[in-house]
Amino acid sequence: MRGVKHMSQRGFSLVELMITLTLGLVISGAIIQVLVSSSVTNKLNQAVAQVQESGRFIMGRLSAEFYEVGRYDQITANVDTSVDIVAEAAYVENHPIAVAGDFVNNATLGSVQTSSGGSDKLVVSLLGQEDCTGNQHGYALGSEFHVVNHYFVSGSTLKCTGYDGRVLRGLKPQSVSPVTVTLLDNVESFQVQFGISDSISTSQGQAISYVTADEITGLRSLNQQVVSLRWALMIKSYQNEVRQTNAQKFALLNEASKTMDTAHYYQVFSKTLALRNMKNFVRSSQ
Repeated sequence: MRGVKHMSQRGFSLVELMITLTLGLVISGAIIQVLVSSSVTNKLNQAVAQVQESGRFIMGRLSAEFYEVGRYDQITANVDTSVDIVAEAAYVENHPIAVAGDFVNNATLGSVQTSSGGSDKLVVSLLGQEDCTGNQHGYALGSEFHVVNHYFVSGSTLKCTGYDGRVLRGLKPQSVSPVTVTLLDNVESFQVQFGISDSISTSQGQAISYVTADEITGLRSLNQQVVSLRWALMIKSYQNEVRQTNAQKFALLNEASKTMDTAHYYQVFSKTLALRNMKNFVRSSQ
């Protein structure tokens, strides 16, 4: 019989196996790095979009509400006349920004410049059909009355409590309890400054300087009036998985700068708004 020929069989050498494994690890590592980087970028983009959407919403809402501060139109047919509206108009126009001591039935209610980096509190007066919560306080549908809105931050939530200014001033008993609503979550800071006119006997309704709430009482005695508002909000993202390389540092209005964590995305929104009603009041007072 003819002998069977055996083919030579040769496997991978140890060196070849090591090279193959090394190349596989390098390629796998590169793929993982791309996936991780893509995930981080995606989370950051989502955080930025969420914060910017929240900022646009709250700045639009506050602008619309603050625009009415100090408004009191005595000739409108919708004003509820169960109180002296001439005296009420004078009160609202002279106290568009409330400070502690302005209301006999709630002496502590008022705008506050909070120390140590805390959020400020803002209390405003205006003529309206409802307060910032939608509460009509028992008045007939469509009737206007003295509205008082209190804006403040509790925890990390921007809230508003609405009041009947007539109850606060002791002009009528309370028939409907005040309500508090949440305006926006994840608010890290809320700061407010007030544009002050020159003496209303000579002013053209322009703000000559910006002050904090604790200066308003003294300026009233000098016959100066608030004619504009400047406010700033710092909003942070919901996600705490955002990993930024460098910590963000912010300074809101008159506050000292503050370094934030790298696990959230932060953004500051600010605006200066002329109070049209107060400018007209100051001009007409000459």
